[in-house]
Amino acid sequence: MSRNVFLASLFFAFAVPNAGAVTPAVSNPENSANSESLFSTVSKLDADFFDAFNNCSSPDQLKKHASYLNANVEFYHDKGGVTWTRQDYIEKTKENVCGNFRRVLTAGSLQVFPIEGYGAIEEGHHTFCGIKSGKCFGEAKFLIVWHHSSDGWEITRIFSYGHQAID
Repeated sequence: MSRNVFLASLFFAFAVPNAGAVTPAVSNPENSANSESLFSTVSKLDADFFDAFNNCSSPDQLKKHASYLNANVEFYHDKGGVTWTRQDYIEKTKENVCGNFRRVLTAGSLQVFPIEGYGAIEEGHHTFCGIKSGKCFGEAKFLIVWHHSSDGWEITRIFSYGHQAID
């Protein structure tokens, strides 16, 4: 297993605006408008969160990336285990991701589902690409739980799973 595939399997990277994204099917027209608005909101949050992630070699971008995470964020990774806090997540991201690889969202894969009284679930598929080489070397699925409160939106759970190398 190459170093890049190993790094990608330990830590995730997502972002790049989501071209060709899809929203979940909704039968009620009123719910459809709400669903599209929620999709737009979460899609923008995702793009901003992971744009900062993809540029985390800059201390300001790493700090911006961290600002989206709840202090007790849980990050579940099928190859790398669990990270229980924002501090641990950011330390591992800084050490293993920043300057090494970025995540590219697979066009058309992003879906957003409301969680009544809480926020939203975001799911999709992404590819990992080396920053220096530009070559993509791995892929996986992801799921993010967003909490919406009077203070705004924050990530409380991240799941990254189904990692596999790209030949």
